[in-house]
Amino acid sequence: MLSNKVINKSVNAPNFGNFLKSLILLMKPRVMSLVVFTSAVGLLTSPNTIPLLNAFMSIFFVTLGAGAAGTLNMWYEADLDKLMTRTCLRPIPTGKINKQQALIFGIVLSIISIYGLYYFSNFLSAFLLFVTITFYLFVYTIWLKRKTPQNIVIGGAAGALPPVIGWTIATNILTFESITFFLIIFYWTPSHFWALSLYKADDYAKAKIPMLPITNGIQETKKKIFVYSLFMLPIVILPYVIGFVGETFLIISLSLTIYYNYICYDLFKFKKNEFELNKAKKVFGYSILYLFLIFVLFLIDSLI
Repeated sequence: MLSNKVINKSVNAPNFGNFLKSLILLMKPRVMSLVVFTSAVGLLTSPNTIPLLNAFMSIFFVTLGAGAAGTLNMWYEADLDKLMTRTCLRPIPTGKINKQQALIFGIVLSIISIYGLYYFSNFLSAFLLFVTITFYLFVYTIWLKRKTPQNIVIGGAAGALPPVIGWTIATNILTFESITFFLIIFYWTPSHFWALSLYKADDYAKAKIPMLPITNGIQETKKKIFVYSLFMLPIVILPYVIGFVGETFLIISLSLTIYYNYICYDLFKFKKNEFELNKAKKVFGYSILYLFLIFVLFLIDSLI
């Protein structure tokens, strides 16, 4: 009897560990890491200071809210995820977690994160987190993603809110400075995801997701990637114009943006209605580094 109990425990322990790992994967850890960083920058660059515990717990609950949004996204898109090579190994398509478990987990996370943020910060920040989760689920995931190639453009608003929330955690007010955070991520999002959609178009077509290369063709996608990269020029100048940052931020951010414009143009000028895989991957990869460096510059500027 004792040996059977030992065997059962040894069998159940790995199963619980795998289940826990699957729950974490449902939350989209890579997205959560970006949310931790951008919301922390919003908090640290604000003119106010708050107790360390409140700051830490507030960022934790913002990140948990991002995980809730990711979980609910995977719950709703399980039928699409199983069709795409990029997403077919996610927890629900592989059967590691069922849809009901994911839905319950996502709802519980949402409630905990919103209430926790309200407790440790303020109503405005909690309300913005509520808007982020509901917008990502109902507007982007349920409404836009399967219906329009503008899904990424409009849906990008959800991803642009975390640094704004970081700012309001400390200030309890929306200002022009916090809006610049929003604009940077909002206008960065389309070129980033459209570059990905160029070389993952077959995946999106298989799942019948109307991404721009499928609905409007390769050439139009390349043109819009370049156009949206150009939008970043006035947007990175804006924080300097309103007196939020100094010349160091302006010069370096403009240099990073001009290079981004260049590689997007290099992708665009390739043969009409065709694209070079390496150039599309270069735009996608650099876009991640670019956004990271822009927010690092915000942080550095606040310290000098």
